[in-house]
Amino acid sequence: MSDEQPLACFQPFIDTATGRIAGVEALGRLRNDAGQLRSVGPLFNDPRIPSSKLLQLDRTLREQALKQFRQAPEDWFLSLNISPRWVSELQPGQPLPSLMQLEQQGIDPQRVVFEITELGGDRERLSMVVRHYREAGARIAIDDFGAGYSQLDRVLSLQPDILKLDMRLFQAAARGGPSSEVVKALAQMAEKTGCWIIAEGVETEAELNFALECGARYLQGFLFAGAEPGFFPAQAFAGRFAQLREQYVQGKLAERARLMQRRQHLVELMPQLQHWAQANAPITALPDLKDYPWLLRFFLCDPHGTQLTPNLEWRQQGWHVDSSYLGHNWSWRPYFYHLLAEGWGERRLILSSTYRDATTNQYCLTAGQFFDGGRRLLLIDVDAAGL
Repeated sequence: MSDEQPLACFQPFIDTATGRIAGVEALGRLRNDAGQLRSVGPLFNDPRIPSSKLLQLDRTLREQALKQFRQAPEDWFLSLNISPRWVSELQPGQPLPSLMQLEQQGIDPQRVVFEITELGGDRERLSMVVRHYREAGARIAIDDFGAGYSQLDRVLSLQPDILKLDMRLFQAAARGGPSSEVVKALAQMAEKTGCWIIAEGVETEAELNFALECGARYLQGFLFAGAEPGFFPAQAFAGRFAQLREQYVQGKLAERARLMQRRQHLVELMPQLQHWAQANAPITALPDLKDYPWLLRFFLCDPHGTQLTPNLEWRQQGWHVDSSYLGHNWSWRPYFYHLLAEGWGERRLILSSTYRDATTNQYCLTAGQFFDGGRRLLLIDVDAAGL
């Protein structure tokens, strides 16, 4: 470390609404005599390095970053990392060093986002510091959101403006599986609490698509740029982002077309099953359903949501009867009260949103339609893979 020089670098945030650079995150690097750069991150987790030296390194890097940021476009914001460990060492009433540096460099706090990194630290002291940042006009972000359960407590106590999704969780979620649903739920929670989402670690087109699926406001990652000593032009990535965004939109349109086609098939299937149910025919008299390989199961409910028949399930190339859900009530399910809102006499087919079935672990959606004068409801569970 003694032979290396500290250097402030900047990684851009891409605004998904414009494709332009909306701001940068200041990241510390060390440069050796050969011009090679390495992150200072590991140093801050090295117990052999005195805290006083790390604090001085942090202040030096921050001063460099603020001086350079004065040359950035006026509509950009600067994200600065704040460690709760050092916040805990501040004395009550002590002026905040970060705000003092902003004032010395002539940087409007409204252009700054303080990014709370790590867990731990004195919660009351951290809340006090965050309050002072806000009073000065700065915004607050929480880094690595989703990395640990205690982050939820931090969101509630600090009420951040921005949530930065944990990079490892985000990248795993972009590959699909249960973590995908977890991250989407976290993003939905952020939206409902008025937070903007930053997707960090966007390195592939699949990860960009997933970030857009989650409603991310800003993107950050090597798909566009890493951390560099200088600034990119604001429009540097707008053309490429526009192309990738259009590919994403076309992909969603194709998904919608597949869903509409599946809906049309369900419109054809519903009368066949309703006719079979009205005839009180045996399972052996079910119509030939080979044209509907995505059909998982179907059953009947009364107008109040109580299941009247067993589940008829298609598995191992045959129909099977599962009576374990007889008498269960599903009126609380969203698809049921959506049907009720349409009215029993409307006979409109309703599709639920996609969900993961708890029994089979498959992605499903449920189609429902009243028949028999509104006295019964036919519900069909559909394999939603590929939709």
